[in-house]
Amino acid sequence: MKINLLLIATFISVIIFAERNFETGHIGLTRLNGNGCLCHGIEFTDSVHVWIEGPDSLLISDSVEYKVLITGGPAVAGGFNIAVRYGTIDSVDTLSHRMLFSEGFPLELTHTMPNTFKNDTVFWSFKYTAPNSIVVDTIYSVANSVNGDGNPILGDKWNFGENFPVRVIDIPVTVEDEILPSEFQLAQNYPNPFNPGTSIEYTVSSRQYISLKVYDILGNEVASLVNEEKPAGTYQVRFNGTQLSSGVYIYKLETKDIINVKKMLMIK
Repeated sequence: MKINLLLIATFISVIIFAERNFETGHIGLTRLNGNGCLCHGIEFTDSVHVWIEGPDSLLISDSVEYKVLITGGPAVAGGFNIAVRYGTIDSVDTLSHRMLFSEGFPLELTHTMPNTFKNDTVFWSFKYTAPNSIVVDTIYSVANSVNGDGNPILGDKWNFGENFPVRVIDIPVTVEDEILPSEFQLAQNYPNPFNPGTSIEYTVSSRQYISLKVYDILGNEVASLVNEEKPAGTYQVRFNGTQLSSGVYIYKLETKDIINVKKMLMIK
């Protein structure tokens, strides 16, 4: 009887707690700092799928928009909580907000109010800013899929998202970002961010041998766009990243005497 009374008391307290906090979301629930959305059921379930979409590599201190998505469960409405170990996260609209979990933990992100599923999926956008040091960071997530009947226990489901690693690295090219003499110009690619194609424009004022190559964040060459002598003029070349993953890429324009490097971001 004591055990049953304890379970009943726990059940009632969870419902009261969930009812009091449901509209503004929860924090302190991810695998980084908690045990999940217990107010929507004691156990997580694989019937709810939670995942993060965005680049898996960034340059130091870069800020990029990511998404957290949910599918499965009752799929009427959903909520989420996100935490990171080293970087920072912030909202990009009124659908989410930051809250302080507790002393010693950074600000976390949660939903402002439950968001409605559309075509069996619901998502929120958020901004991740990489730390100013070279590390492998992790984005932790947890989310629920609810039936909207007002009861946080019966029928509602939740699950942890897979940990999403983000490699934070410096530019893998040992030249200055901006070397722009009057006769030599490399423009920023457009559009940027891009998916899957973008245009790169450059200008030379005299005949020169031109090399234009694209590298991934680790310095591996992924494309050679130009490798020939060019007369004076302005040129535009198209880069297609269909076969590449999301992330930061470096493009380098080089002549015998001059090098210019810029970065671009592909988000699938």
